Amino acid sequence: MQARVATLPDEAIPFPVKGSRVSVIIPTLDEENSIGVVIEQFRDSGVCEVIVVDGGSRDQTCRKALAAGATVIEAGPGRGTQQNRGAAEAQGDVLLFLHADTLLPLDFLEHIDKLLSREGASAGAFRLGVDGPGRMLRWVENMANWRSLYCQLPYGDQAIFVKAETFRRAGGFAEIPLMEDFELMRRLRKLGRIELAPVAVRTSARRWRQLGVLRATWSNQLCLLAYLIGISPCRIAAWRDAHGD
Repeated sequence: MQARVATLPDEAIPFPVKGSRVSVIIPTLDEENSIGVVIEQFRDSGVCEVIVVDGGSRDQTCRKALAAGATVIEAGPGRGTQQNRGAAEAQGDVLLFLHADTLLPLDFLEHIDKLLSREGASAGAFRLGVDGPGRMLRWVENMANWRSLYCQLPYGDQAIFVKAETFRRAGGFAEIPLMEDFELMRRLRKLGRIELAPVAVRTSARRWRQLGVLRATWSNQLCLLAYLIGISPCRIAAWRDAHGD
């Protein structure tokens, strides 16, 4: 589907352009409850632009994103497809891919600049922080941060950032129903080191609350294993959806 820029509503608040080289790209699908707050964190932050790429929301996601000052693009469903469309429209030379339920640390731009300027770095991400109490969620965070640090495999909920030129060299996201972030990281690792910031994002615990920490973790690992042994992402996604994961 060809990307289309949505019309700006009358109540929209113009987003300030600070001349930064960072473009923020947020894929969305029915995120009306969180998208406004997520976009507002960038007001006066110094980013170049905020691009919301919507995959067919049936709620007020697009209107709320526009009212908050973001550019809204409509694209086919799927985070890989949506994020590629956003990257194609972005004007910055650094791309920051952010989930619609995730907040960044206040000094995120400093960390992005510092990590991408390191010799041999191809991309980076933040440590995972889950917005909720409990030892099980702390375990999820620790496992994700261990994987990111030692395996150089951060996932999309950790706010991946990469130079636009490097993103293009890596071939962008695979336009598949799931594992698009994992696949991109594997290709970026071949181009250089994946850096991990010493500070964490705060991402919603809603999926872990809905499924339970053990079930959500088990589902993720099964999907990863299936992908690694060559099962089609479409089949994996169909299994996950059939089991309510």
